[in-house]
Amino acid sequence: MSTESPLIQSMRTAVAAAPTDVPLRLHLAELLLGEGLSEAAVTEAAVALQHAPGDAGARALMMRAMGVPAPAAEKPESVPAPAPEKPRTQEPAPEVPDAPAPPPGFDWAAAENEVADAVPPRFVTSGPTSTAPEAPLAADGGGDPGDAAWEADTPGTVTLADVGGMEEIKERLEAAFLAPMRNPELGRLYGKSLRGGLLMYGPPGCGKTFIARAVAGELGASFMSVSINDVLDMWMGNSERNMHEVFETARRQAPCVLFLDEIDALGAKRSRMQHGGMRNTVNQLLTELDGVGGANEGVFVLAATNVPWDVDIALRRPGRLDRTLLVLPPDAPAREANLRYHLRDRPIESVDLGKLVKVTEDLSGADLAHLCESASERALLDSARTGVVRMIDMKDLLGAAKEVRPSTDPWFASARNVAMFANEGGMYDELLAYLKRKRKL
Repeated sequence: MSTESPLIQSMRTAVAAAPTDVPLRLHLAELLLGEGLSEAAVTEAAVALQHAPGDAGARALMMRAMGVPAPAAEKPESVPAPAPEKPRTQEPAPEVPDAPAPPPGFDWAAAENEVADAVPPRFVTSGPTSTAPEAPLAADGGGDPGDAAWEADTPGTVTLADVGGMEEIKERLEAAFLAPMRNPELGRLYGKSLRGGLLMYGPPGCGKTFIARAVAGELGASFMSVSINDVLDMWMGNSERNMHEVFETARRQAPCVLFLDEIDALGAKRSRMQHGGMRNTVNQLLTELDGVGGANEGVFVLAATNVPWDVDIALRRPGRLDRTLLVLPPDAPAREANLRYHLRDRPIESVDLGKLVKVTEDLSGADLAHLCESASERALLDSARTGVVRMIDMKDLLGAAKEVRPSTDPWFASARNVAMFANEGGMYDELLAYLKRKRKL
């Protein structure tokens, strides 16, 4: 056991004198964590949460001490520390010019009416393009946010037909997952249980959540999305209980697609965990996936991760998440459907989708959404500067396309090394084939 420094002992004395002082207690927890005393830091953070249950800083600090990265939405605004930490190296944010004030007497109401009465052509063609529907695309990078913990949505109308392009992914889903589930009689004939597990992996922003929701629509099943925030609890034993309740809810709602988002956080490698509580949570997840006595009949478990190499190997054992699906950046038909979707409510004219699709190769769905937003900003700033409202055109979109860099590049840089040197069992064969095709090796 590490010997506490005089500074920590003094801080303990101060905390004992003011036990309800949450910032002071978090200061002590930071010192303990800095000295490698993770268990003691967890204890202090837990006591702080008792006094201030909604304190984001205390929750994030506890997760750090447990070896779990805090989600972006819960990172503390400020946590007292003994000394300023060295700032992390970050890419400088692009400078966005301030919107100039409109000319005196500028009539915004008239300008809005001018745009509202605009008549297409909205799109032009420069050759044959696919007739992709103007529907949400899997590459949008997510489904409806805000699914409450332990509540299953009723069967939705979103199916794989709403996913533009990505035919290879649809075919693999059909062959490896959907076909057996759609034919329960054949499954019973061949002794196939009506259950299954699929692990989707790939770069962020490429639509794994939307695909999961579309699978639920294909099966006519309810949909339940769960992340680490829905399960993790500061009290010992509650996280395991929450995990059990999640699966019990899915069983009561069967047929149900249970989507485990960021499975690398819920089911991280136990050998790397510094806190026994998280190891117990992973053990509970493995137990629930086994579904002793056929308890999981009608529960289809889909999981998603950006870092499959950080997922505990036991989760990929046969009978659990034993099938994998690589979700890559959208192909040309998918990019066209995606662009149509993000431009559908914007004032545009003479947009050549065929040309735009060609210059956006390797962009994720999230990148394409950002491109459309940037193009809109360009037209808005120009309209405010000149006092003449104009439509969004190809010049805006192509200019934005030159500035947007594929957010998937860092992921492929990391994945390349794993696929080349840690491809046990051929799990990353599909990724290797893609990297060779794209000349990224």
